[in-house]
Formats: sequence, C-alpha cells, structure tokens
Amino acid sequence: MNTISEKSAFFLSRNGWGRLVLTWPDGRSVEGVVPIRAFPISAPDGFLSLCDGDGHELLFFESLDELAPQARSLIEEELARREFLPIVLRIVRVQADTDPAHWRVITDRGPTEFFMEDSDNDVRRLGTNSILLIDSQGTRYLIPDVRRLDTVSRRILDRYL
Repeated sequence: MNTISEKSAFFLSRNGWGRLVLTWPDGRSVEGVVPIRAFPISAPDGFLSLCDGDGHELLFFESLDELAPQARSLIEEELARREFLPIVLRIVRVQADTDPAHWRVITDRGPTEFFMEDSDNDVRRLGTNSILLIDSQGTRYLIPDVRRLDTVSRRILDRYL
C-alpha cells in the first residue's frame, strides 16, 4: 500500500476507451484501475480501494473526502456505472409455490421481476431495518427501511425474516 504523500500526488484520468488510468508522480501509470467499496451499503462514502485489473490494491482511502475533486468525480462516475443496486419501493407479489421463487417488485428504476433460488438465505437483514434481496443472477436489491414499505409488502417480507 502507498503512503499518504504518494496518495495525495497521484493523477486519475480516462483513456480513449473510457477506462480509468492512475498516474504516479514519476510518470508510471496503471490502466484499467477499478474502484471498490469495502462496505458499499453500510458505508458507501468510506473505505474505498483503487485496484489494478488483477485486483491488487494500489491505494486505500478511509473516506471519499480524501480525494481531490477531479479524482472523486471520476471514481463516483465509475462506481455508478459498476454498481447496480435498485431500491425496492414495493413488493407486489412473491410466488413461492415453485422453485425458484418468483418475485415481482416496484423499484426506483421501475417494475421488475426476478427469481430467487433460496429465499431463506437470499433475503438478508442489514442492520435493524434494512434488507438486501439477491436474485438467482446475483443482482442485489435494497430495501433501505422496511418501515417505509406498505403493509402488504411488509407482510410478504415477514415470511422470509
């Protein structure tokens, strides 16, 4: 891992293919840099690594506030492209009499349907009121606060908690 002085001296840009490039003060550069959040749901603005294409950590930041505005902007753009986490606003129906269970939900990105292989393990509590749903394709859906769901949605979800 790099020291604080090295962290503050790097430059981040995009190449012609839109991939992130990290350039050190001595001119060395690493193409295909990937930002990875350590805790994307519980601490989205903290604990971020910049890794090379092989997953080796190049830099680590405890907070996005440590980044220069230009670098922070590029990293946030990249994270938004990489991370797809629809917010569930309402659970319309869960057809669990078949395997896998068929879920119909309304998200902040519109209505969608997905299948869940193992509802007992793929409905995960994240703290007191947050829930993470993981479909059979690995797509994650967040319910940030169960208390904000309508009564029908809460009743459906109660079967899995």
